[in-house]
Amino acid sequence: MVAQKKTKASKYLTVPTKPVAIDRDRSIAGLLEKMEGAGFGARQLAEAHRIWLDMMDDNSTIYMCGTGNLITSGMRRLLSWVIKNRFVDVIVMSGTVLFHDIHESLGRNHYQAHPSMTDEDLASNDVMRVGDVIWNKEEFQEADEWIGSVVNQLDLTRSYSVREFLHVMGRELAEIAHEDGIVTSAYKARIPVFCPDLLGSELAVGIARARFEKKLQMMFDMSEDTMELMQIAQKTRNSAVITLGSAGAHKMLDLAEVTSYITRTTPRGHKYAISMTTDPMSLGIRTPEYGGDHISSFGKLHKGATTAFVHCDPSIALPMIITALSQTAAKFMKGRKRPNFSFSGSSMSIDVP
Repeated sequence: MVAQKKTKASKYLTVPTKPVAIDRDRSIAGLLEKMEGAGFGARQLAEAHRIWLDMMDDNSTIYMCGTGNLITSGMRRLLSWVIKNRFVDVIVMSGTVLFHDIHESLGRNHYQAHPSMTDEDLASNDVMRVGDVIWNKEEFQEADEWIGSVVNQLDLTRSYSVREFLHVMGRELAEIAHEDGIVTSAYKARIPVFCPDLLGSELAVGIARARFEKKLQMMFDMSEDTMELMQIAQKTRNSAVITLGSAGAHKMLDLAEVTSYITRTTPRGHKYAISMTTDPMSLGIRTPEYGGDHISSFGKLHKGATTAFVHCDPSIALPMIITALSQTAAKFMKGRKRPNFSFSGSSMSIDVP
């Protein structure tokens, strides 16, 4: 091997990339370990797995935020698994994700579309489409009706936070669900679910249908959700965020930083952050560099935070990372001190050991 001449650049050029090797190791965790020596998307995907382990090992409060087509693309069982096993502690999901989750938990399906299916033919047969996934329009309306049945059981003389409403839906859905999803798993694991855009999502249709058909007028106290996120942020020692889908999925968490002056606390930012998105990526997004791009991609970061920006559809990245976690996370979970939540009526409390 030819000796390399020392140059001014030598102090930087210390860790060469390693081409991913082909061998008989068929485990996903083993593959990601090899990819960590590579660059660009391969390294970021591998680092996302390692950082998730670091989050748990450091007893961080882990937020999982998501938007888009997580459920329609087939991620429900994976998300349910990480929630049940407490690989995450707080859920912040768009109303679209939660509605599709309820649809499948009620025993309904999303289906694969074929290029020969035209939008005109699908629409004339009450079939709706997003990308290469389709579903029965009538079954969505049945989900609307079920949401209305939950509203019918509430004490409508008082207001509800969105978090409390989703908790009640999780409780009711858990009794009849064909298989667990996000809402039911969160209820069983006793962790909160927040939804920043309920009124702009399909969830609002079921609430509106109950008001139109049964004159059930439900009131939401949006400030209570902000107060509860403030409470979580105030008591958390270390925080970490996993963003799935649009980089804007974490925006609701940013309020905990903005409102820190109310509780007279100093915002610390997330110590760990992972983003899996197809949003445009700047090459400035790399560990461990911090700048404006990082704020838009991960939210407020702690000084020295560890990040991974996986420029990939979550439906590709999540199966690999979560399968790897199923092979590697046991020893990190064994001694993990995670936050414990208590729910009583409209109130939520958190205890961080």
